[in-house]
Amino acid sequence: MPQIAMTGRSNVGKSTLLNALCRSKIARTSAAPGKTRLANIYRLTVEGGGPGKWSLYLVDLPGYGYARGGADSAEELRAVAEAYFLGPSTLLGADPEQRRRGGTRDSGLGTRNSGARGPNEGSEPRTPSPEPRHALLLVDSRHPGLNADVQAANWLSAMGVDFHVVATKIDKLTRTERARNMKALELTLGKPPLPVSAADGEGLDALWKTIASLARTARA
Repeated sequence: MPQIAMTGRSNVGKSTLLNALCRSKIARTSAAPGKTRLANIYRLTVEGGGPGKWSLYLVDLPGYGYARGGADSAEELRAVAEAYFLGPSTLLGADPEQRRRGGTRDSGLGTRNSGARGPNEGSEPRTPSPEPRHALLLVDSRHPGLNADVQAANWLSAMGVDFHVVATKIDKLTRTERARNMKALELTLGKPPLPVSAADGEGLDALWKTIASLARTARA
């Protein structure tokens, strides 16, 4: 079945949006950032957006940019997201303790490709997973152009991940702010963002259409 990952900064609203899409509280949320610690995988069966019923996996990845526990904890959370997209090859070159923990010491969000080096010059080249990966890059519509979001977009592109930008919390902006911020996001991330609000449901139907389109691509 197709897999679509939800990635983005800590506290951008990934788990909250997932609950809104499913109209059920299946993902745990918290006002404090860094609640999601693992790659949480949800199997969904959907009616509409295709011929009859169809199924997919939505993957709620840990957020980047913040982690309770400091730098070591943040490193491990980044390794979770990296391992999901790159597969077992992320463990190449790791010492036994790092393999047990599930990641290498240099696993950070940044521009990567099969021959790219990480922040440490001695890091091993990474090879994308042979399975197709698709993603929704969630960004806070109130804060366009954050460097962490730009790095995440570059990171996904370098790995060949087909992704769409989703601008969350659009209900917090005025009409003028929306127009300005959506234009700024498109300029900085290179893709037109889809504005959504988990609070009032705005944009969720359009997002489901995007998910269905990604799922059809993955099944092809």
